[in-house]
Amino acid sequence: MSDARKIVIVGCGPAAVGAAMAARNQDKTSEVLMLSDEDCEPYEKPPLSKAVLTGKAMPQDAQIAGPAGVAGKGIALKLNARVKQIDRGAKAVVTEAGEHIPYDALILATGSINRVLPMFPPGKGIHYLRTKAEALALKAELAHSKSLLVVGGGVVGLEIASSAAEIGVKTTVMEIAPRILARVCDEETSAFIHERHRRAGVDIRLATGSTVLRPLPGGGFEVDTNTGMAVMADLIVVGVGIVPEDQLAKAAGLAVQDGILVDDHCRTSDPSIFAAGDCTRFPGPQGHIRLENWRHGQQQGSVAGRNAAGGDMAYTMLPSYWSEQYDMYIQGMGWPIANPSQRVRRKLGDNATLLFELDGAAIAYVLGINAQREMGPARRLIEQRVPVDPAELADPAKPLNAMLKAKA
Repeated sequence: MSDARKIVIVGCGPAAVGAAMAARNQDKTSEVLMLSDEDCEPYEKPPLSKAVLTGKAMPQDAQIAGPAGVAGKGIALKLNARVKQIDRGAKAVVTEAGEHIPYDALILATGSINRVLPMFPPGKGIHYLRTKAEALALKAELAHSKSLLVVGGGVVGLEIASSAAEIGVKTTVMEIAPRILARVCDEETSAFIHERHRRAGVDIRLATGSTVLRPLPGGGFEVDTNTGMAVMADLIVVGVGIVPEDQLAKAAGLAVQDGILVDDHCRTSDPSIFAAGDCTRFPGPQGHIRLENWRHGQQQGSVAGRNAAGGDMAYTMLPSYWSEQYDMYIQGMGWPIANPSQRVRRKLGDNATLLFELDGAAIAYVLGINAQREMGPARRLIEQRVPVDPAELADPAKPLNAMLKAKA
């Protein structure tokens, strides 16, 4: 009988793959098994709302572990293996097929699921986007549609809108808030992105909610709104956020609070069980927090995998995310604060800008549009809490790297 450490990972996204690879690197004698509820090699999800919808790529073009897949990293992968129960006493997971799989350490990277609006049940003509199957189904219907209604003006909704506009589908976005992207950026940046969508022909309706959905006799839908104006569309996509997939953990008696509660080493309330990615709530600067983006999943997964394999590493990575819409590459980095002491904008050109949010004399958060070269030094300024001069931050002639050198 093998004495190798058995590490089982539930999930197939960036957190799961990051955990599996880090566990193998930490303990090369360990047996690492990923259990996926999908039928394919783990794939990147960011392209689903962009390149996949526009026909520039297919999901299998972007395997998370590279062309050789997770097997090329010495990791076992079991497909169509949905876990229905964790038997903590026996230290085993039970799949829907009835298989009992023992573990020495278990990592939950179960991700998240779409928030579904009762008025818009998923089915023909009404779509949510989270998986390969959902993306391909939406792509197929978009090819035969002239108009699209996107419910929700967040990151994913706007990415879908930009993709639809790019392939010539008349698109309307309905957002209940008074502006788009209210959770992720300031009013000026929101207005900048809104204007770019307007120039692409997308009709964004703010402070607008749906009241009645009516299927039309000839196909498509009519949606009544709280403004008194109806919207008609061949196709509807709903993007109103996600919820953590924490039911498996909750049923097993683990501590859960809108996400699986973990410490800074990604350990749950059971010392043999770790968790990472969208499904977790972890310690942040202002208390426990959830993050929902690719980079967080991959980085926290790596920490969970390392520790499950015997390591002792804290998760202290700086949050960051990105979005692609038309010719805009949007990046956010840092820990946003409710009331920054100052906001400073650095204009880099007609279609490029940086916004800095200060916490006292240091940068807490930066948001860039087409400012990729600036993000590296901005990250270091945040991480090192370098005191900055707001006037220099606003001046594009003052290199951010020079501010780092001044500290040194």
